[in-house]
Amino acid sequence: MSDLNHDNNSEGSQDESSQQSESNSRTDMKFSDDEKDLIARMYNLLGERWSLIAGRIPGRSAEEIEKYWTTKCSRSQS
Repeated sequence: MSDLNHDNNSEGSQDESSQQSESNSRTDMKFSDDEKDLIARMYNLLGERWSLIAGRIPGRSAEEIEKYWTTKCSRSQS
């Protein structure tokens, strides 16, 4: 019986590690031209209200959008 519980726990660990690797690869994903344009337009309207901007882009988190924007701005200012 304890072996069954151990097997379930190891499966849970695998699920967690796959979720972590998925989220890591997700942050490496590129933004489409449409997403970039929408982020720029929304930023001009709303400023740094990342969660509101993310609400308009399905599948993107506020953190992803903020990271993209700060990276983009630091490049363009150099």
